[in-house]
Amino acid sequence: MKSYNKYLPVIISVALAIGVVLGGLLNAPNQNHFFSKNSSKNKLNKLIDFIDNEYVDNVNTDSIVNLTVDNILAKLDPHSVYIPPSEQAEVVESMKGDFVGIGVNFYMYNDSVAIIKPVENGPSAKAGIKAGDRILYADKTKLFGRKLPNDSLFSKLKGTVGSEIELTVYRKSERKEIKLIVKRDVIPLKSVDVSLLLKNNTGYIKINRFAETTYGEFKRGLDALKKQGANSLIIDLRDNGGGYMEEAIAVADELLKDKQLIVFTKNKKGNTDKTFATEKGSFESGNVFVLINENSASASEILAGAIQDNDRGTIVGRRSFGKGLVQREMDFDDGSAVRLTIARYYTPTGRSIQKPYNEGNDAYFKESDSRFENGELYEKDSIKVSNSLKFKTKKGKIVYGGGGIVPDVFVPLEVEHGNESSVYLLQSGVVGHFVFEQLDKNRNTFRGLTFQQFMTKMNGTDVYFNSFQKYILKNGLNLKFGKSKSLVKRYVAAEFARQLYGEKYYYEIVLKEDAMVKAVLKSQ
Repeated sequence: MKSYNKYLPVIISVALAIGVVLGGLLNAPNQNHFFSKNSSKNKLNKLIDFIDNEYVDNVNTDSIVNLTVDNILAKLDPHSVYIPPSEQAEVVESMKGDFVGIGVNFYMYNDSVAIIKPVENGPSAKAGIKAGDRILYADKTKLFGRKLPNDSLFSKLKGTVGSEIELTVYRKSERKEIKLIVKRDVIPLKSVDVSLLLKNNTGYIKINRFAETTYGEFKRGLDALKKQGANSLIIDLRDNGGGYMEEAIAVADELLKDKQLIVFTKNKKGNTDKTFATEKGSFESGNVFVLINENSASASEILAGAIQDNDRGTIVGRRSFGKGLVQREMDFDDGSAVRLTIARYYTPTGRSIQKPYNEGNDAYFKESDSRFENGELYEKDSIKVSNSLKFKTKKGKIVYGGGGIVPDVFVPLEVEHGNESSVYLLQSGVVGHFVFEQLDKNRNTFRGLTFQQFMTKMNGTDVYFNSFQKYILKNGLNLKFGKSKSLVKRYVAAEFARQLYGEKYYYEIVLKEDAMVKAVLKSQ
């Protein structure tokens, strides 16, 4: 019997919660405002009307009229949610794909705004801000030595296109303060992390969510890979909680032939809406592989299901989350919104991959924890599927509904490295903070090194592995990395590369030993 680290469910739950929150937007936001200002009663009445007219199942709304908005939605399904004004603006911005600001990656380090890296060719980079700088003042507003909430901090740095802000910066490497004028501009929020060419003429594209700009980002990456000679494609949807349904459909359309069914939906009235591929696809031939895991949800599952059911490619990894409900976002005048389930979606063979939610929201979101306990993250035979939910593709391949996309090629969690918790920890923001602090001590250690020289340096030392182990223990996580040394060194080196050289170099390091990518390359 396997032993399970006590911190693992916590790490998984946090990662899953983040993915599903971002993945809830399956339909583009409805921009109409249905509600009168400052009328809580009218808001509630309108919400009940939406449930009566649009919700996918029949609900006795009279029995829930007296509940609060949150409690009403909690009675429906796990993905019908109320979004308060304080959160709605951030969600919309994330899914829009850009915002207006100064263009820096930062985090709060010892009560100061520490720059991890300015966005390449962004306003801050053009103004001369460098990695490691601390922003002391934004105009006359003091930013250091205060516990400013993120929304307050962001409001100081954001603004309108072309507006100027004077930043007072402390440059640790030169031990001096500098005043810089930064002209705000549109800053893209990438939903495609990277596109790069691997061996065997295989292209790789990592999609972290499906935002308004995803298809355009994907298409640019795909076109570039084709010019480099890619005739096979890996689409990485691991930990992609979903997003806009239309963007996933547009990506699928690039890969499927004219008139192939991509997805269809059914609402409470039984109306069916089918979406087919068009003749515009630019990668309708050539091998396609889609990588998924237990945190791939919603729009990610629509894309994976379309590829699997049309016998277009191979799904590699572990069973996906299992979200087959479609939401529409409806706005209140106070800036809040309700995201309401209005339909179910089905893959081309007719299967719903929605997992059960009749035992309540807590049990629904904790279902992924049970996958450790029943062993399905380690052995494909441990995946529980129902023969009553068995479907066949046109070529006779058996596929299953009822709780996620079951991969064609199963790749277990990286248990060969020892502690399963290590994998999830290394993919969190913890490594980024550690690396920043290491660089902050002495950036000159890496100054002037080519990437190849950097790799030789990292491969030839255990200094950063040992420091990271101490860092984790010091921060209260009782994780020992002795059996995971090669894994830890790989991710630490990759994060150094990201902060020093850019995102592409992070993936170049990580993917060389990635179990799913290796499974794909081995099959060719």
